[in-house]
Amino acid sequence: MVFLCWARPSPHEQRTCIDKSGDFNYDSKYRGSTVKPADSVQQDRELSDSGFSVNHTRVLVGSGCETFEKGKSALQNWRINSTRRHFGLNWAFVDPRTPIHTGVKFCVCVKELFPWLMMPLQVVYVNENRSPKKAVASFGFGSGTLSGHLLAGEERFSITLDENNKVWYEILSFSKPAHFLSVIGYPYVLLSQKHFAHASSLAMRQHLSS
Repeated sequence: MVFLCWARPSPHEQRTCIDKSGDFNYDSKYRGSTVKPADSVQQDRELSDSGFSVNHTRVLVGSGCETFEKGKSALQNWRINSTRRHFGLNWAFVDPRTPIHTGVKFCVCVKELFPWLMMPLQVVYVNENRSPKKAVASFGFGSGTLSGHLLAGEERFSITLDENNKVWYEILSFSKPAHFLSVIGYPYVLLSQKHFAHASSLAMRQHLSS
């Protein structure tokens, strides 16, 4: 099953995609794996032996508590500002009204040549940590692919304020083809993932520096 739309998907079309999607399309033993540090995921032999590719991007986007809180708000609202979102580029978006809570299903809409692809996911976890003694904090969430998505896997978006008062934006994912279309075009899919991570990181940096 593939969810296609010839025009920019409306909220109704996105809801139909979500309602018709099935359960998670990857093994439950990998559910929540992206909550771990990137090095641990990249070195996970079981993931690689199961055919998953890991994609990781981590960029410095600013410094200070105020910057961290602004970045956290951007993630929570799927927004960078009124015209950009970390998932609201010209060719990829999520309905910004989607709440980021564990168990919430949503739809990523991606423009691929002529049709739009609608790909269903579900929030697997939301993770927030703060140190009571140091100005160290992090916020992130991971979402897993559902039946009807071209890929099988999980992706985490997070923002962190470290012990040196630096703020980092990070995207971590593991995935493999879940449909013959993605099998055929998997090299292109991997390039698209890297392109999205770069564009999203740039949008976040621009938002936090504005």
